[in-house]
Amino acid sequence: MLTRLYISNIVLIEKLNLEFGAGLNILTGETGAGKSILLDALALALGARSDAGLVRHGCDSATVIAEFDDVDPTTRSVLDENGIEFDGSLILRRTLSPDGKSRAWANDTPISVKTLKLIGDNLVEIHGQFANHALLNPATHRESLDAFAAINNPKYNELLATVRTNYNVYHTAVEHLRELEQMLEKSATEREFLEHNVRELESLNVRPGEEDELATKRTAMMNAEKDAAILSDAVAALNPRGESLDAQIFSVAHILQRIKTEPNPYAEQIDALYNAAQIVSDVAEKLAPADIDVDNLDAIEERLFAIRAAARKHRVSADELPAKLEQMSAQLNTIENSDAELKKTRAMVDSARAAFNTAANALTTARDRAATNLRDRILAELPDLKLGSVDFMVERTPTAPSANGVDDVVFMIKTNPGMPFAPLHRAASGGELSRLMLALRVVLAQTGGAHTFVFDEIDTGISGATASAVGQRLNRLAQSSQALVITHSAQVAGFADKHFKISKSSENNTTTTSVAEINGDDRVNEIARIISGAEITPESLATARTLMKH
Repeated sequence: MLTRLYISNIVLIEKLNLEFGAGLNILTGETGAGKSILLDALALALGARSDAGLVRHGCDSATVIAEFDDVDPTTRSVLDENGIEFDGSLILRRTLSPDGKSRAWANDTPISVKTLKLIGDNLVEIHGQFANHALLNPATHRESLDAFAAINNPKYNELLATVRTNYNVYHTAVEHLRELEQMLEKSATEREFLEHNVRELESLNVRPGEEDELATKRTAMMNAEKDAAILSDAVAALNPRGESLDAQIFSVAHILQRIKTEPNPYAEQIDALYNAAQIVSDVAEKLAPADIDVDNLDAIEERLFAIRAAARKHRVSADELPAKLEQMSAQLNTIENSDAELKKTRAMVDSARAAFNTAANALTTARDRAATNLRDRILAELPDLKLGSVDFMVERTPTAPSANGVDDVVFMIKTNPGMPFAPLHRAASGGELSRLMLALRVVLAQTGGAHTFVFDEIDTGISGATASAVGQRLNRLAQSSQALVITHSAQVAGFADKHFKISKSSENNTTTTSVAEINGDDRVNEIARIISGAEITPESLATARTLMKH
């Protein structure tokens, strides 16, 4: 619901802060007072195309703020998608500069004008110069008919859900069949390729993690081979001329031991030489090269390289080769069992389509009943609205299967007998269209949609009982939503829950439009002015009080 409209520097409005309420909000005033400026400003706040001419003369910018106390799920989704926080109220703000450029915000988050319009169209439905009523878009008619049908048929939503579910099953089966047929179409050329690769991978029989294990073993064995070569060089160094170094040291010690002097002066050196000879002998034994299984290393390298080659060929990691084998085996199995699989899948498609057709046909029948009921309800509203010559019907035509069934729905009208029916948005204009949309909205009042409705020109060309009928229907519509109505009709104004008077004044060559809520005698006088003109008479005052008793 629109709770507040703030306007600054828009044409004749210097500054205005209006607080609207639930129910029927009526705006009245003399011709030329500036009623259309209010609609201009509201439309700007809701995303209408900017117009530099709206900026008040001599001002640097204009601002409009529209505040709402609630939003529908569709609008909430738009807010979430654009990162706009919502804490129970929504403030739309738009500024306009004299060069026609504008900026927009939602709860102080900058947004594009396109996003602003998307939000605004969900919140407010305007019937008048800036008409944006959803019902003029044929794409909304099927949804509107379904919502109307659900109000009168408690099981209708179950039927819609069944159609949606059955279509999803059918669509999934069709997609599976299409993929299967495409795969089988390629099977003639792919079969030989798959068979070869499956045999190759089955023969290779790769284990997850095997590549890392083989690489680790290969590295260790190559390092061991290199170490053995180094140790062999060390042993050769200990045997420079074919005679071991320990034997040479032992010979030196043995020669020194033959010295006759007692005690032998080289006893300590002799012991040291014998110890050195033993140490060299021990080292030489330990430096002997270990046995290296070169054949085993070759086998490891051969398998490692084969695994890596297979991974490159199939463009996967080595650890993914078992899964690749499983995938290709499944494809090959499908090809080999193609006839049975194809027959089974086609049977699934036929079964799913039959179930969908049954549900869709039941939905079509229910829609036809709802369309007849809706037509009767709409036609019953039209005579009192001075639209007795207008005819209304719901045109249902077959369309491609979807989650919504097999029906396309368009609201059609003809404005005069003998004329052909035409889509709603092409067949009426001005006050006639506004009254027709009022009839539709009253009948569809419980079907959701925008919470705020704005009507302008709805009383064009009518008076008396017809105007009273319009007021009654506006009042009915406002009981379940909010309505803002700019009117010249005293009968319509008499139904107001809140009444605002639009006035224009001039001072120092400056003209200003103002709006104020009126109550009590002020309201009686305003309705009397609408009845009798500039001179308010006792009779017009009495009539005004009578109208206000509705």
